[in-house]
This record gives sequence, C-alpha cells and structure tokens, in this order.
Amino acid sequence: MRLYDLARVCRSKNAGPFTLTIDLMFERAEDYAKVLSAPAFTPEHIAELYEVPPDNVQIKPFERILTVKVVLPRRCSSGGPGDTDVYGCQQHFPLGDMVIDPQ
Repeated sequence: MRLYDLARVCRSKNAGPFTLTIDLMFERAEDYAKVLSAPAFTPEHIAELYEVPPDNVQIKPFERILTVKVVLPRRCSSGGPGDTDVYGCQQHFPLGDMVIDPQ
C-alpha cells in the first residue's frame, strides 16, 4: 500500500525559498498510526527520496488532527537556476508513492 492510499490529503508547498513542507492528513487514526510506525517512514529514507541530508528532514506529527508535516530543504532555492517547481506544489510525489508495509 502506498502512502497516497492512506492519506486523504498529500500536498507540498514552499516554506520559504529554501524549505519545503509536505502535509499528510488522514481520516482514520489507524492510517495515521500505520504511517508513523512504518519502517520506511523515517528521516533517513525520506532524505534518500529527496536527495537531501537526513539531519535536515523533520517529521512533525499532530495526533489531535491526524496530520503529519514533513519539513525538508529544497534541492535548489525557489526560482533559482534549475528550479522546476517555483511553488513547491509538485514535490509530494516521491513521498506519496512510498510503500507503507502492513503492520
């Protein structure tokens, strides 16, 4: 099962010119917990997907609203040379496609 199959919302956006946030919102507490406990859902694995240092990836769970925010650096600054997504709105795809093992 992919993360896209579990999250009701999976979206990304800029959080300044050098940082991205990816918001994952869930309808069911079981899906929220499954993602947070998945072996693949770690800063190290997310860093591999986005080719950034693992120390710069933050996973911020908000249990009360069944939401997880992933914060990571952009590979290049928004609007800079080589940037293909000025608003950061297409950056959720690698994370959304992550396989979440059944628990």
